[in-house]
Amino acid sequence: MLITGAAGGIGRATVQLFAERGWRVIGVDRQPFGEGFPEDGLFIQADISRPEALEEIFQRTQRFTPSLDALINNAALQIARPLLETSVEEWDAVMAANLRSVFLAVKLAYPLLKAEGGGAIVNVSSVHAVQTSANIAAYAASKGGLLALTRAMAIEFAADGIRVNAILPGAVDTPMLRAGLSRGHLDGSTIHERLENLARKTVSGRIGRPEEIARAIYFLADEEQSSFMTGQALIVDGGATARLSTE
Repeated sequence: MLITGAAGGIGRATVQLFAERGWRVIGVDRQPFGEGFPEDGLFIQADISRPEALEEIFQRTQRFTPSLDALINNAALQIARPLLETSVEEWDAVMAANLRSVFLAVKLAYPLLKAEGGGAIVNVSSVHAVQTSANIAAYAASKGGLLALTRAMAIEFAADGIRVNAILPGAVDTPMLRAGLSRGHLDGSTIHERLENLARKTVSGRIGRPEEIARAIYFLADEEQSSFMTGQALIVDGGATARLSTE
């Protein structure tokens, strides 16, 4: 299994879960992973927004393993800025990291997935693909595009036994979530107060944990559990999108 964004909150939890269940993991991230990456795995520090870096990632992957059972496209860049203040460079950076990287990674992973007789691709989108808020337009657009790309890939790869699904996490306690708490959509003078206010907005009354998203990713990657699922978007958000905004 190869996962991008391996050093982030959801990425780390996913690496740990797959390793615990006997998968050999290849992790990719711009940041170093630090201690704790599985000893039988491979960690590659690289920036997936650069096409040449993706080429190198999959060259190293092919030297490490002749095939892949799953590709988890998890890495993402979030820029919190009003649309009218978002520069072309910022827009392009978000699209390169969140959408173009998936397109290229899937092209490069395809021979490795097909060599195994099929497999799974899990694209980590976001609830912002279907319900969003102010000052996050580029991120929302990239995640919405990822849903359309998921459906298109599911159709094209079905004959090869490759399933393609997306997961849409809601508010999950990760470094990315905490970094975005200052964009003005939540009351509170401290991060703790903003987290509490955010939790109250979900139906379940709390924020998700990275390991909860990791388990949903595992479900979509595991052939036994989700063998008849492809082209689908699985929302895991504590019920946040179930409630009317006018309630």
